[in-house]
Amino acid sequence: MNYALCRRADIEEMNLQAALASVSEQRRQHALRYRQEHDQRLSVAAYQLLQRLLRQHYGISEPPVFTFNTHGKPALHDHPDIFFNLSHCREAAACVVGNAPVGIDVESVRDFDDALLAQTMSDDERRHILSSPNPRQTFTRLWTMKESLLKLTGEGLVADMRKVLSRTTASSGPFRFHTTVYPQFVCTVCEGI
Repeated sequence: MNYALCRRADIEEMNLQAALASVSEQRRQHALRYRQEHDQRLSVAAYQLLQRLLRQHYGISEPPVFTFNTHGKPALHDHPDIFFNLSHCREAAACVVGNAPVGIDVESVRDFDDALLAQTMSDDERRHILSSPNPRQTFTRLWTMKESLLKLTGEGLVADMRKVLSRTTASSGPFRFHTTVYPQFVCTVCEGI
């Protein structure tokens, strides 16, 4: 499993027109659906990270084209044995590739309220967040763990987010998380073990 990250400063310096010319037509169209230029840049940056990782670790130089499962999870059309996942937030773009299913989530450190905690976190997770010296960062770390796991499994956001990290059944786990906390964002990679 290998992953890469691109920070906001690098994304803002990107020559968007040149970057759009370097990606597949499929990804170009996807990026241009975003109204805001910064969101277009994030979409292209995540895809360029994928291109770089595929070139470095698999020797693949052509721009990858995606197919999608019934839940919308992308796969590499010409390389179904290589797994990947993309993510971006206001502060960064991220990508992970591997030989088994992987998930990644990057999120800006964010505020939360009691209603959001009750909807998304278990009782133990809420206690952990509220007793933390940095509750916003702890909330974001747990959120990225949940979302990276759901992206690995291809489920996307589920109805009961409170139970996501407690899943350890033979059919859905166990999982290993690699989390890096930055001042303005948190990035978590999830892989099966």
